[in-house]
Amino acid sequence: MLNIISTVSAAAESRDWYDALVAINPATIVFTLINTLIIFLIFRFFLYKPVCKILDKRREMAAAEISDARKAKESAEKAEQEYTQRLADAKNEAAEIVKQATLRAQKREEEIVTEANRKANELRAKAEENIERDKQRAINEIKDEISEIVVMAAGKVVEKEISAKDNEEIISNFLKEVGNAQ
Repeated sequence: MLNIISTVSAAAESRDWYDALVAINPATIVFTLINTLIIFLIFRFFLYKPVCKILDKRREMAAAEISDARKAKESAEKAEQEYTQRLADAKNEAAEIVKQATLRAQKREEEIVTEANRKANELRAKAEENIERDKQRAINEIKDEISEIVVMAAGKVVEKEISAKDNEEIISNFLKEVGNAQ
């Protein structure tokens, strides 16, 4: 560098300063190459290696983040599959519960209908039994009344005395005839 300055000052005195600046000087080339090499080594040692280390650390951090993101994505997909499976299981279980409830309701309905029919049949049988008993009672009352009427009518018609045995026999015959007529 000093060499250039001295050359420029010498050329300035001679007015050949332009030629001195443009001329190829091997000493200047060597000096420039050495300066460039020193600057390169300084940049390499103080700038390139730390920057490479920072870039490597950044690359490792990015790779770790990508790995974590992949793991998180896989975990989320697994959780989604589990959720989907649980949801499907819950739907199936709900459908089964509804099906069981429907079957129980139908069974209970059949039991209620069967019980109602049984009670209705019992009531009908009791009613028919009561009707038959009332009918027999009415028939017996009518027979008793008819017997009394027949005895009175027979006594007046015949105007003779009938023994109790004859009276019973006449009444029984009359009742048989009246019973067959119905």
